[in-house]
Amino acid sequence: MQQPVKHKPTQTYLPVPPKRKLAKEIWKNRAVYTAISPFYLLFAVFGLFPIGFSLYLAFHKWDGIGEMTYNGFNNFSYMLTDPEFWQAVGNTFMIWIYSTIPMLFFALIIAFLLHAPFVRFKTFFRIGFFLPNVTSIVAVSIIFAALFANNYGILNYVMGVFNLPLVAWLNVPWGIKVALSSMVIWRWTGYNAVIYLAGLQSIPTTLYEAAKIDGATGIQSFFRITIPLLRPVILFTVITSTIGGMQLFTEPQILLGNNGGTGGAGMTIVLYLYRESFINNYFGYGATVGWGMFLIIALFSFINWKIVQGPSSK
Repeated sequence: MQQPVKHKPTQTYLPVPPKRKLAKEIWKNRAVYTAISPFYLLFAVFGLFPIGFSLYLAFHKWDGIGEMTYNGFNNFSYMLTDPEFWQAVGNTFMIWIYSTIPMLFFALIIAFLLHAPFVRFKTFFRIGFFLPNVTSIVAVSIIFAALFANNYGILNYVMGVFNLPLVAWLNVPWGIKVALSSMVIWRWTGYNAVIYLAGLQSIPTTLYEAAKIDGATGIQSFFRITIPLLRPVILFTVITSTIGGMQLFTEPQILLGNNGGTGGAGMTIVLYLYRESFINNYFGYGATVGWGMFLIIALFSFINWKIVQGPSSK
């Protein structure tokens, strides 16, 4: 009689839970995580916690010493109807326009000149153009204060030599914006020129040689080869210039004081935030202004990115 075949019961293996697997991997590589942990601990204490606390503070009323009082969305509603805040936003945008467009234009020209084969001592010129970026902002502000001074300024002295009408630069709104924009242009043109130069050096010279063989002129090569291949670099400089321009603080604070000069013409968003927080002790409202500035920078950077990027090809 044939014996029945006995089948061994199949063993089922339950999958390891993702959390337990992650914990096991972390413990396995604990030496590596321990080595990189100081950065994340410092970032959590000095970066992540202040961001979260500022958001929490934006919904409270606090003078920095006493007890916090929950304020709901009152700080945000007041910010949206505050004429001084919108004046600061307008001033910041105007200074950004006055400074960024000439700055990037001059930086591109300087980069092309440094990239030209007939230019000698290129390293010397690169250091010279980049030097203003590492100069102390306070020292630069003091020098420009002497340059644009109303009565004994160097600029008015030169204009007087040529019998030109003198301008009270730091007493008129447009003069204040010109002075602040000049400081930004002087400090950041060389920095952007070095970035553009790196982008130009990454473009293969064979493309220009092929275009020259096909009969393309220098202008055609510039607009058909250089600009399209340099677009990511231009996008980077526009975004960084936008973020830096929206965060302008030291220049107007040293040059004009905490109130932004005559009529608040030099009051930028960050200077307004500083005044409300550390001068008037409205820390809750200052945190709200900070988050408003973050949203403005994010929106404006996105708009610049879409403009510079151009239509996407499918």
